[in-house]
This record gives sequence, structure tokens and C-alpha cells, in this order.
Amino acid sequence: MKRGKVWLAVAGLVIDEKGKWLVVKKKYSGLKGMWSLPAGFVNSGETVDEAVIREVREETGLHTTIKGIIGVRSGVIQHDISDNMIIFLLEIKETSSIKVEEAELWDVQWKSPQELLNDEKTSVMVHEMVQRMGSQQELNMIEGVNPGDQFAYTKYHLFL
Repeated sequence: MKRGKVWLAVAGLVIDEKGKWLVVKKKYSGLKGMWSLPAGFVNSGETVDEAVIREVREETGLHTTIKGIIGVRSGVIQHDISDNMIIFLLEIKETSSIKVEEAELWDVQWKSPQELLNDEKTSVMVHEMVQRMGSQQELNMIEGVNPGDQFAYTKYHLFL
């Protein structure tokens, strides 16, 4: 699908009854080999909430429902492409086992926030989220975060 120069993506944070976060390890992109949230682009004819439920189901096999929006990531790649992501908090709708989408992912796991903080393979965004979760209700803009030079962002903001 042609994305043009304005990208809209979604990511879903699912937290289990033990407080562990559902994370995936991608096989491609700047997040290759890193623990990140299940995520992907919004398709034409699809709302952002439909997209995040679809992406989590496609990547992990889990059926979820929306609890709310917990963050926004917005960046500009190489002074040109507007790359935006809405981060949702989801809950499991029905209990089912995880099914790894092997074309896109190396692995899917439940990890505690502390495990994610201590793992050098945790993405910058997830690391920032773990450090800030529960400390505030409103979404504040965080500047000065570098998600990694491999993305070539010339601007990068998180709202958490």
C-alpha cells in the first residue's frame, strides 16, 4: 500500500492480570530484534481503534477491546515524512493462546515492566512508557528523546 508522506500507525499495550506487558520482537524495520508493542499502519477505510485491534490480533492471535488512548508518537523522517502513531491501552476480550505471526515476528512474550527496563533489546518508546506509566493522567509532550539513528528522524515527540 502506498503510504505517501503522512503515515498513521497504531500500537496496543495489553497488560495481563499479573501486570506483565505483551511485547513482540519484529523481524524487520528499525525495530528489528527489539521488544516493542504490537503495531502497524491504519488501512484505508479503517478507524484507528479498528486498526489497533486488528494489528494485535494479526501479530499475537489475541482478541482485545479498547480501554483508552495512552500516548501519541509523532516524528518527521529525514525532514520529509510525517510519521504518527496513536498508542492504545487494550484489555483481553477472550482468553486464547498466543499465536506468533511468523512472517513478521521472531517472538511474542509477556514481560514485566522491570524485565523490559533491564533488557537492552527493549525499544526506546517502550522503555520511556515503562518509566512513565501510572505517574500521570494527562498526555504530556516529551522532547529530546532519540529513538535511534537508524530511523533518521529529524523531529521526534512522544505524548505520554
